[in-house]
This record gives sequence, C-alpha cells and structure tokens, in this order.
Amino acid sequence: MNPRIRIAALAPVAASALLLAGCATAGSGENDSESEPQEVSTEITDEDVNLVLAYVDDPPTPALVEEFEEEYPNVTIDAQQTDFGNYITSITRSMSSDDAPDLAQYNPGAMRSLIPAGEVLDLSAYYDAYGWDEAFPQASLDQLMSDDEAMQFATGSLYAAPGALSVLGVFYNKDILADAGIDAPPQSLAEFEEALAAVQDNGDQPMSVGGLEVGGFQLWNLLLNSTGETQEYLDWVYGAPDSTIETDAAEQAAQTISDWVDEGYISPSANATADSDALAEFTSGEAAFLVTGNWSAAAIDDELGDAGGFFILPREAADEPPVASGSSVAYSISARTEHPDVAAAFLDYMSSAEAGQIAIDTGFMPVDTEAGAAAEGTLGEVAEAFAPVAENDNIVPFPDFAAPGMIDQLKAGIQGIVSDQMEPDQFLASMQETWTSYHG
Repeated sequence: MNPRIRIAALAPVAASALLLAGCATAGSGENDSESEPQEVSTEITDEDVNLVLAYVDDPPTPALVEEFEEEYPNVTIDAQQTDFGNYITSITRSMSSDDAPDLAQYNPGAMRSLIPAGEVLDLSAYYDAYGWDEAFPQASLDQLMSDDEAMQFATGSLYAAPGALSVLGVFYNKDILADAGIDAPPQSLAEFEEALAAVQDNGDQPMSVGGLEVGGFQLWNLLLNSTGETQEYLDWVYGAPDSTIETDAAEQAAQTISDWVDEGYISPSANATADSDALAEFTSGEAAFLVTGNWSAAAIDDELGDAGGFFILPREAADEPPVASGSSVAYSISARTEHPDVAAAFLDYMSSAEAGQIAIDTGFMPVDTEAGAAAEGTLGEVAEAFAPVAENDNIVPFPDFAAPGMIDQLKAGIQGIVSDQMEPDQFLASMQETWTSYHG
C-alpha cells in the first residue's frame, strides 16, 4: 500500500481532527464559485466510492485504474475513453455539465476554457498536503500549472498531476550504423550529422520523417532543444509576456532541416509520409534514424529487437545536461466531484513505485525517476537516456502547447521547409503571429 495514504472511516467528529490545517481547495464549479473553501485530507473513507474518469490515452490509463482499484478495493473507477480527435470538444462539454466526470485526462486546449470557468479543481492544497514537490519532477508539474485565465502556464495554481511521462528523442538502428562504421550513438549534433553522412555514403537512407503529421516539427523541436536557450523557449511556450520564437537558434534549427533535405538525409517524400508510415519504414530497416517518442519503443523493440537503440540529442556543450521535449498523461479533478479526497488519492498514486512500473510496462516513463522501475530492450535505453533529463528538470513542453492552432502552423511550416516553399524566417514569423494573436 502507498504509505502516504491511509484509509480510515471518518466519523463526523473524528473527521475534523484529521483534516489538514491550512489546506483548502475551491468549491464545485462555476455555479458554486462563491462557496466556502473545502478542507482537504490525505485520509480517504473506507466506504464504497464510485468515480468516473474521462480519458483518451490507452495505455497507460486502464492499467493505472486497475491497480489503484486493487489497492483500494472500496473505490471503483469507471474509465470512459474518447478518441483523440473528439476529446477536446467532448471533455469541455462534459466537464461543464451537471454530470461531469470526477476525473479527466488533462489537455491544455480544453483547460483554456475550463480553468477560467472554475470547472477544474485547484490542486494547490493537495500539492502541499501530499508533498508533491518531492513526489513529481517540477518540470512535469510546470506544464500543468496555469494562471486563472489559462493564458500563461508554469505559473499560478496546479490543475493536474502527471501519471506517466513521455520523452522525444532519436531511435536508431544499430546494425545500419555498424555497417557504416559507427559503433556508438552520436555525442553531439556534429557527430549526428557525421553519422547521417556515413550512413548515406554506405548506401542506406539516413532518416525516416513523417512530415505529413507531427514527425517533421518534432525534428525541428529536437534540434532546437539541442542548440537553443532553454528558458527562452520555455517562456514562449508557456506564454510569458513579450516572448518570441524568432530567435537565431530556432531559425538555425529550421535551416538545418532544409540543409538535410538538400543533402538527401531527409527524403523529399517526407511531406507525404504519415507518422505511422515513417515508423514502419524505420522498423523494416529502411532508415537508420527516426525522431519520435517513447510511445514507439514497444513497436521498435518488437521489430528490431537488440538492433533498436535510443538517445537524447546532446546539447552543444558536452558537459551540459540533455534537454528533451515531453509531456505527461496527466489527470485533473472536476470542481463538481463529491469525492475530491478520493480523486486526489488517485492522483497521488501516480507517484508510487507501482504506478512507475505500470508506466514502464505500457511504454511510458515513471513520474518518480527514483522508483526503480525495471525496463529492458529499447524501452530500457529510453529510460536510461531519460534519467538525466528528469533529474535535472530538463523536460520541456512540445511547441504546439504555445497557443491554440499552433500545431497547424508547425506542420504547415515544416512542410514548407521540406518542399523549399518557405524560408526559415517565414516559418518562425507565422508561428509568432499565431502566438501574438492569442497572448497579445
């Protein structure tokens, strides 16, 4: 049992003694915004409790729910999945209804309307009560914090807790690299480019890129993480006033993609290649490198076995800790729930060693990097590469978090770079215009 949660039957008199002094959270939704703050407790009842959880990511959600119910048999969680394409619309509507789910998977797009409306519980009191500053990497919590208007992130209050982390990096085929005379993953961007050239000289395709969807801009994001100023990037994604993406490093990252297309490292057909097709091309041995996240590790391990490897593209200076984009499968609590303490116990469970192993088993990274979760094969390499990123709080958000509609600018912009129809400075200007139209 998670030692930080004790189950107790709280009689009315005993309950007041067990409430945590000074810990309070908001009332239930927009209609009750004037109600008195509700006291919170890390002790949950042993009476039967039914919760509804709305989610989109499978895995790891069902496995986390199943194990939590096993640990707390008096709690039943009805997990209701919605496909990604419809989730933002459906969760915005359902969280504002009288039948709102008790828990919902966090989505920054949906929360931009739900947080100002008071439909999502402010978790600040639970953050203090459970000591989440020690339980979760602060970088993973920053993405889940917002001001009252949900215009600026990494500030204000906490509105979700992470259940499992993702990380963006480079998968590689060890056999193809060995044939090209390379016996270890690159230790710098310069070495990466040397490896691309060596693979090409040996007659193999260096990279598989899914430019039709998100694979193209994830490559740009990876390059920017390697060479750019991290705080400058964070300020822009989180909406800090006067931030800009029109930087030398961001322009150079886009120019590098253009150069790699010219060199033949990236195929001109990338713009017609879906992410799933890029993955299939890589796992069939047709390319040496693929930029994607840990969510692809299981498929790569199944197809390539010991030939599959993974690394985080290093920073320019060898002694700088690596930086990687990632996000979390995170969960929020409805401000309308009748069981906030039980729902918060589910969130706290995400930081346990048991939840950490579930994250690993389902292809994600544990939020507690010291949980000792075991992983083998390609996923083991992902976990090993991710450890210094998490330890140094160098998890940064994906660029499409910066503003509504940003994902469209990213996809179209990189497609323009690949097809030589857009210059790097035009790409950055289009993103900054989208940012400014939202943040002012």
